[in-house]
Amino acid sequence: MIYSMTGYASVTRELLINGAFGISGSTYTASISVELRSVNSRFLDLNFRMPEEVRTCEPILRDMLTNCLSRGKIDFRVHIQSSESVSITKSLNRGALLQLAALECSVLDVFPQASSLHISEILRWPGVISDSGPSTASLRDTVLDCSKQALNELVIARGREGRKLAAMLLVNITKMEEIVIRITPLVPDLVARYQQKIIERLQAALGIAASDSPQQLVSHEEIIERLRQEVTIYGIRIDIAEEISRLGAHLTETRHMIDRGGLVGKRLDFMMQELNREANTLGAKAVIKELADASMMLKLLIEQMREQVQNLE
Repeated sequence: MIYSMTGYASVTRELLINGAFGISGSTYTASISVELRSVNSRFLDLNFRMPEEVRTCEPILRDMLTNCLSRGKIDFRVHIQSSESVSITKSLNRGALLQLAALECSVLDVFPQASSLHISEILRWPGVISDSGPSTASLRDTVLDCSKQALNELVIARGREGRKLAAMLLVNITKMEEIVIRITPLVPDLVARYQQKIIERLQAALGIAASDSPQQLVSHEEIIERLRQEVTIYGIRIDIAEEISRLGAHLTETRHMIDRGGLVGKRLDFMMQELNREANTLGAKAVIKELADASMMLKLLIEQMREQVQNLE
């Protein structure tokens, strides 16, 4: 299967906690959204944007994406929006208070002259005031679950896009194969006709030159033989049989790559360069309109393919 590097996926989940903040009957809800955007890139480029409370998930998420994706620029975003149905946003952690009180008693046993903690110092002590939200562990687990689902949807979306691109590429390959088949039988006859036309023009030119010359130093047969040699050499130079043969081989290999699937983006990009090189050579050697038109059409189809191949993984 061929995958595109372009895709989008988004998963949103509500996190509900009853008895939030240690208050009976209270509830806390948080909307956690994971969004994945993927565009084409030469390599795998991962960019994470998430709140600090779930930043510890990044190494796991990075491994998760690396195991599933090979190329593409991936924007990974996590949004957390909370909504509380209780009238207060902070509460005292009684367990932390009792622990702090026990520590203070132990210190006073050793240092009787030490002053007791003030209220402001107690409230600033880490953990005494509970956070206004779910635990970091619950947020982390929810983000990871959403990320797995979003990544799965992204892979599916990239697969759908890849199938469409593969179908388009195969259509263009078929059109190019038809062009090659159409011009292949014309090549021998075209070369022979062009050679004959050149011979006739040169004979006419030499005939005019010979009539103006008082003495003919070279016989007519020698002139004809030399003409044939020159035209044969030129005919070999303009012969496009090799280019047509390589075009056919490259098209067959390109079709095989697409049918085989997998990570074909870079290989297909190389094949586009080879196809374009042969099409350019065909155009440079074109001596009649049919070959020039075929070269132009081939280059147009190759350029269309090249633009789409840039999006394949």
